[in-house]
Amino acid sequence: MQTMAKKIAAHVAQSPEGMPISAKGLLALGNRAAVDQALSRLARRGTLIRIRRGIYVRPIATRFGRRAPSIGRLIERFARERGVTIARHGSAAANELGLTTQVPVRSVYLTSGRSGRLKLGAQTIELQHAPSWQLSKPGKRAGEAIRAIAYLGPERVGDVLARLTKSERREVAALCPQLPERFAERVSAYVANA
Repeated sequence: MQTMAKKIAAHVAQSPEGMPISAKGLLALGNRAAVDQALSRLARRGTLIRIRRGIYVRPIATRFGRRAPSIGRLIERFARERGVTIARHGSAAANELGLTTQVPVRSVYLTSGRSGRLKLGAQTIELQHAPSWQLSKPGKRAGEAIRAIAYLGPERVGDVLARLTKSERREVAALCPQLPERFAERVSAYVANA
């Protein structure tokens, strides 16, 4: 008879990089107490990395040893599994668009779910609940522009939109009904005059 830890390890070995493994998702293998205990053992052995209470991820084996999966993949899969939207914070978006030279020290993401933290090895990923307009078009430049505008303020709308192509500006303008009035007015005016 296979032990619970071996059953879970076999299940985890088939999961893709960055796929969160939750205790609730493994209840078909046994009762909750046994699953929790086996997950804790696997985390102590280094077979799994605990990222949050009841949620683990499989480390990536390389020729140099084990490492944590990429933050991008983890966030993408965590969002899909939880059924929430997660997007980069406005400070990272502003840096990506070349509007600031400040490189964010912390990994901060905006989410439609609850605020919280994920621990990935020595790195902490902070999740901050945000209004839906700031989560528009995750992973697209128009969405990044919205988050950069929210971070930098309405005075910098022109600077942000100047970094986009004409079609990307139209995408941002199409989101105006969702934006707060102080942002929507400036976006509309810029796009109309550009």
